[in-house]
Amino acid sequence: MQILIQGGRVIDPASGTDTVADVAISSGRILAIGTAPAGFAPQTTINAQGCVVAPGLVDLSVRLREPGHEHEGMLASEMAAAVAGGVTSVVCPPDTEPVLDEAGLVEMLRYRAERLHQARVFPLGALTRNLQGEVLTEMLQLTQAGCVAFSQAEVPLLNTQVTQRALQYASTFGYTVWLRPQEAYLGKGVAASGPLATRMGLSGVPVAAETIALHTIFELVRSTKARVHLCRISSAAGVELVRQAKAEGLPVTCDVSINSLHLTDVDIGYFDSRMRLNPPLRQQRDRDALRAALADGTIDALVSDHNPVSADEKTLPFAEAEPGATGLELLLSLALKWAQQSGLGVAEAVATVTSRSALVLGGALGTFAASAGRLTAGGAADICVFDPAAHWVVEPSALVSQGQHTPFGGYELPGRVKATLVGGRVAYTAA
Repeated sequence: MQILIQGGRVIDPASGTDTVADVAISSGRILAIGTAPAGFAPQTTINAQGCVVAPGLVDLSVRLREPGHEHEGMLASEMAAAVAGGVTSVVCPPDTEPVLDEAGLVEMLRYRAERLHQARVFPLGALTRNLQGEVLTEMLQLTQAGCVAFSQAEVPLLNTQVTQRALQYASTFGYTVWLRPQEAYLGKGVAASGPLATRMGLSGVPVAAETIALHTIFELVRSTKARVHLCRISSAAGVELVRQAKAEGLPVTCDVSINSLHLTDVDIGYFDSRMRLNPPLRQQRDRDALRAALADGTIDALVSDHNPVSADEKTLPFAEAEPGATGLELLLSLALKWAQQSGLGVAEAVATVTSRSALVLGGALGTFAASAGRLTAGGAADICVFDPAAHWVVEPSALVSQGQHTPFGGYELPGRVKATLVGGRVAYTAA
């Protein structure tokens, strides 16, 4: 099919493009940005006047909940939520049931996702068998099955020797290891340590849980030269350690969740279980440091940390509620809100969820690396068209995701997705 996206503001942070132009699409690829070639006859025209035409969003932290947790999210519902939020590529952690520690399981997940013809799915393989932290998985086989990196998801590695061996192996073969920096025993609380948690009688997670883990990871990176991506940095002290590691030249990247970027522990209010999240919400000074670090590039990307949770698991006392929130449909709007509050433009917001996210994945995407998170002639037509001036109120019951619990319910947010294209096919249009 040939499609023409007409009259939109084309923003491609990867190339620095920011201009009003048409985008011509044919056979799943971008044919031209600007004047369409002679003979181009579109069957579909999308009027993008007043809208931004951007690369499809790349979300580095999306739990699809299938297989194993279908009561919290089905693959079909979460893929539909992705394209409704302008997200065309999602990276999912390996903590499904069964765990993604065998090639056959990865292939089945990718096959089922591809049959839905919505967003692209890039699985993370389990770093250790069944995420038990004892025996390394067959990383080569998992890579051949389509895994883009390896992770322990939320399960910390207790044995530092296993971590060292995993990084040595990954370094040898050029794989990237994704780790969430949290010391296993200090990280067992339900809220960030501080005056609020103390007053409320909630078990705390100190900043040291993050910084101790970061020190360990950086020492192992120095000795193994492995590439490590740090998932969901949450503290000012953690940001400073990452900044120092990057200045030293260590091959590390990191991301931050929309929750940590906009909320603080004060938002817990009267034990609001919607605010029960991992990592826990920290103090305002931490949030301010995270915002500044995303702006200056210390933090590479913004993620939705999409983790749909059932009503039965969420409507419990705060300490007993399952951590997690839906986020796919909020990622773009919360990126725009951060940019507005930080005095930045739309292009900077778009970069944090497109080109900068794609750079984290790098060569692991294979031939798709040249297209991910960018608009380029000849590249795959993964495109998000949105109205940056439109505002909408988050109504959890109106979200497409099966998990409708979000800490942003009732918030008025900027930016509304009008259309999402994946591989040159219209996967979503606003009603």
